Amino acid sequence: MFSRQACPQRDCPRCERLVDYRRQARERAPDWFNAPVPPFGAPEARLLIVGLAPGLQGANRTGRPFTGDYAGDLLYATLGEFGFARGKYAARPDDGLELVDAAIINAVRCVPPQNKPLPAEMAQCRPFLATAMAEMPNLGAIVALGRVAHESVVRAVGGRLAAFPFAHGAEFDLTGPNGPVVLLDSYHCSRYNTNTRVLTPDMFRAVFAHARALLDAPVKRR
Repeated sequence: MFSRQACPQRDCPRCERLVDYRRQARERAPDWFNAPVPPFGAPEARLLIVGLAPGLQGANRTGRPFTGDYAGDLLYATLGEFGFARGKYAARPDDGLELVDAAIINAVRCVPPQNKPLPAEMAQCRPFLATAMAEMPNLGAIVALGRVAHESVVRAVGGRLAAFPFAHGAEFDLTGPNGPVVLLDSYHCSRYNTNTRVLTPDMFRAVFAHARALLDAPVKRR
């Protein structure tokens, strides 16, 4: 399991706006998770998937990343196709789904209003991402889902954004806390992106096919 240092406490006070939004959510739906969502998967994994933030009725409700909303349908089906997950995804945290050699973390752990975290909130949450990455000794590849996730990863390893411009399908060599790591970019698998064809299932599968090939190559890029 990831350490407590990689996971914000349930009543994390760092971001005033998100704290207030979390309080409102707890009042409206006291049976929901309504707290910073912890990582899913084990720190021994070689693949890390970094998302944006919990969806209000997705991970914020269920307590597991990408669980309970449309983005999870596409993500977990794709992970299963390429051997990064096993079991049946049923959009709830007790469905028995397991990740295989993979972990999922959001760049911002608390649900933000309109699903749009502020730059200051991204910065406040970034140390948790950096700590989680440091706890992954076998990390070989990161898939960033969207620009916010991409920029959070780059900043977490001390990189300059200008040197690593986000683009779907882009690949970058980074120096992670435990050595070299490959960063792969994808548009976020949101319903909006797929409905507008900004991201198609085939485009998404291609990113994870590439991640699979990198990790399974005879000479590991580490």
